[in-house]
Amino acid sequence: MQSNDLRVDSGSWWRKKIHLGLKMAVFALLLGYIAYHLRQQPMSLPGIWHQLQTGLTNPGWLVALVALMPVNWGLEARKWQLLTRRIEPVSFGAAYRGVLAGVTLGFMLPMLAGDAIGRVLSLQSRSRAIAVGASLVSGGLQFLAALLMGTIAWGYHLLTVPARNQPTSWGLFSAFCLVLLLGFLAAGWRHRLRNWPGDRKWIQKLQPYWRIATDYSIAELSIAFGLAILRHLTFSLQFYLALRLYSISLTPGPMLSGIGLVFLAKTITPAFTFLSDLGVREAAALWVFAPYHLSATLLLSATFTLWLTNVLAPVLMGLAAVWHLRLTTK
Repeated sequence: MQSNDLRVDSGSWWRKKIHLGLKMAVFALLLGYIAYHLRQQPMSLPGIWHQLQTGLTNPGWLVALVALMPVNWGLEARKWQLLTRRIEPVSFGAAYRGVLAGVTLGFMLPMLAGDAIGRVLSLQSRSRAIAVGASLVSGGLQFLAALLMGTIAWGYHLLTVPARNQPTSWGLFSAFCLVLLLGFLAAGWRHRLRNWPGDRKWIQKLQPYWRIATDYSIAELSIAFGLAILRHLTFSLQFYLALRLYSISLTPGPMLSGIGLVFLAKTITPAFTFLSDLGVREAAALWVFAPYHLSATLLLSATFTLWLTNVLAPVLMGLAAVWHLRLTTK
């Protein structure tokens, strides 16, 4: 009897050691990945500091920008908390940690995969794999929010910038409207998609992962979409603050439409990690604001500052959340 207990204890001890080793490996990889790619960025921290010293006239812009960072991710955490209620009730703090874990893993892994893995592994339920569907719903609603606001911005941009007012541009506008329509129709017809695609066995095995998406009520989806819109407005305000931080100023229409278009480009362009997301944001900002002859250096400084605030800072905060993830299934 005693030897059996020893074997059980020994097995448990080895599992804990393997689990600890796995966490240390992930932690080390993340730190190395962050350090390496920060060295590869065209804008350096000393360069940003130099721009701030030469152009900063009101430190309130920086204070407000940083203060809105926890609000931005707090809205995402509240949306995640709402969508996980059907799987496992979690506190707001636990939801926030899950979101930060997803942000951190998304920094190294393909963005959607890393985000979903971080959120799912932060749950304690034995059926937590079902939360993959909840993660897809959360990301889908945020996509629709960015697409809606970006489509409005694109329409305004075409009407006010003659050089961009081309038939192909309006064709793109029509495509955005069509995708929006399909997205809202899919939300309305979600119950009909529950058993799709019928009897194909290899796809039926994946059904549990998306079936939860068909269980949400219209009220739940409406609240979650409202939170997605609020979050979009929050990081749009942060972008405005980052631009004003470097004394970049335009009239409200071009400024707001430009911000909406930058986030639209970031949304519809494939981003494999948050690092490639940074490149998309930079390129989009240069193209969108080109008709207004703004300083490219200041634009790049503003986009990089926004990335440092809204992505890198949460990634570093999320390292602690990653360390506490439950990597095993039991």
